[in-house]
Amino acid sequence: MRKAFWATLFSAAFLLPGSVSAQSPGETGADRIVAAREALRKGDQARLERLAAIRDTHVLDPYPRYWLLVNRLARSEPPPSDALNAFIAEHDGSHLAERLRADWLRRLARDGDWAGALRLHAALQNPDAELRCTGWSARLFTGDDSGLHELAAQWDTLQSAPAACELPMRAAVERGVVSEDRVWWRIRRQIDTRSPNDALASLALLPAGVAPARADLDQAIRSPSQWLDRLPANFAVTRAGRELALAALVRLVREDAAAAQVRLLRIQDRLGAEERNYVHLVMAMHAAIGRRPDALALYAAAGSIETTPMQRAWRVRAALRAQDWRAVLSAIEALPAAEREAPEWIYWLGRAHAATGNRDQAESLYLRIAGEAHFYGMLAAEEFGQPFMPPPATAALARAKLEEAERDPSLRRALALYQLDMRTEALREWVWGVRNRDEAFRVAAAHLALRHELYDRTINTAELANPNSNFELRFLTPYRDLIEPQVRAQGLDLGWVYGIMRQESRFVIPARSSAGAQGLMQVMPDTGKWVANRIGMANYHPRLLTDPNTNVLLGTSYMRLIMEGLDDHPVLASAGYNAGPGRARRWRDSMPIEGAIYTETIPFDETRDYVKKVLANAVIYSAMLEKRPQSLKARLGTIAPGTINE
Repeated sequence: MRKAFWATLFSAAFLLPGSVSAQSPGETGADRIVAAREALRKGDQARLERLAAIRDTHVLDPYPRYWLLVNRLARSEPPPSDALNAFIAEHDGSHLAERLRADWLRRLARDGDWAGALRLHAALQNPDAELRCTGWSARLFTGDDSGLHELAAQWDTLQSAPAACELPMRAAVERGVVSEDRVWWRIRRQIDTRSPNDALASLALLPAGVAPARADLDQAIRSPSQWLDRLPANFAVTRAGRELALAALVRLVREDAAAAQVRLLRIQDRLGAEERNYVHLVMAMHAAIGRRPDALALYAAAGSIETTPMQRAWRVRAALRAQDWRAVLSAIEALPAAEREAPEWIYWLGRAHAATGNRDQAESLYLRIAGEAHFYGMLAAEEFGQPFMPPPATAALARAKLEEAERDPSLRRALALYQLDMRTEALREWVWGVRNRDEAFRVAAAHLALRHELYDRTINTAELANPNSNFELRFLTPYRDLIEPQVRAQGLDLGWVYGIMRQESRFVIPARSSAGAQGLMQVMPDTGKWVANRIGMANYHPRLLTDPNTNVLLGTSYMRLIMEGLDDHPVLASAGYNAGPGRARRWRDSMPIEGAIYTETIPFDETRDYVKKVLANAVIYSAMLEKRPQSLKARLGTIAPGTINE
């Protein structure tokens, strides 16, 4: 049935009126697109030129010409501007025109044609950080330095800036738009990350004679304890010397907090108050992440000092973990107004007010998010005794709106690309097609995706349309005949399993993560092997993870195994599925702790977000599948204490 549909689609819907050039067999329609993509991959310029010269009626006809132009832009002799302008004019408003502008802009910047680059930049609809920086450079070289003030306003968001940002950033510092102090703060924050080497590049932003030697910073980062133990007596005479000591202390905090504390005590009298406060702030955040009881005292020791959103958030989490509701209250109220608007802080501020006797204020906060279909919206509603109800069916879609989505050029190209298994290009076309569109169009696009069994696009597009509606589209239950028997065999909750799968793969069978997890349940090859051995599955091979039946068998078996090893608790098991059961076990407390606090204080950003979404997904799925109200609080429950050896 599906093959017949696609055959009809390609023979009719994707063919536009017009003549087709004379071509060789195998170089028409979809075959030509596939051949051109392969020619691009292999660097076969001659064949790509021949295929691009053909004018076809296929919906993807522009792609070979786009690939040819991009290929030529990367070569020493770029294509003439007439050819580039002609393609952009012919396809203006399309995803390919936008991408060609961006590719051409990068080439003009590389060639130093800043006037041309400025013209192209002005036409871009959604430039990323690299292209924004290229635009600032173009304005700078054409006599307009106002872009440097825009850069200064975004300085703290460019911590991991691409290479294109180096030139305008340096100009901003040299012209005094960004102070030397802001550069030092940039370096400090880069050092306290998983990629501290970014700080080495930022040294070049400091004025000559001010920056420490690159080799010295590198050594302080790589061997912090040795650096601190060998500090010269006069290290504190210059800011560079003190900053190197701070860099070493910060890196040591990440390795051995106690050792960092000892070394801070040795040198703190030679540091300024702000510098000591900064080290205490870093220690405080890492103590909070490590769920250590001294976190709040360290935050207090840091005093009044500039903080990042992450440092502020972990102050709240440290107070939550300590169940110190007055500290929770003061930490949230100290957040900038924009950060206080996050649902998690609205909810926890309400809880803090309730715990400190101000029930009216608590309820006014809960009301702001109660009923929203997310983790904290559900918890807020339950403060009023309102579990999550089975959502009502959404209104029928107008046929005219669906026809509008069917006619949309970007969506038609996306569908054709998906059929050719060009998923990256297809995704880009789809995202372009639904950007800046109204809710009704996006809902229609989600229905169109569902018709073509593009479950990830269905879910994401419906959620983009309205995150509190369209539940039939946002919470699909595909492959149920495959999944439900395995769920029953493992004694698992179907809503929870679907909640995991929705978060893991969006039901894309060939999904593969950057870490190597595969399939509907994103099973890692080593995990698959371990589970296969535990359940007595013979002849396991990682290739089997691409088979939906095997993937679901191994995934649900793994869910059962980690549930058994984690108190049969869905919060621990969800965390364990994402980060490993050992970590989920170690993140427990020495005393019972409510599941919502455990979840909010998970140290990994990805896992914390994952558990919230999985549990909220499970509540929604169960309400829809069982057709009865569901309690998120009941699922979260209480997390039992860990053991000393954990």
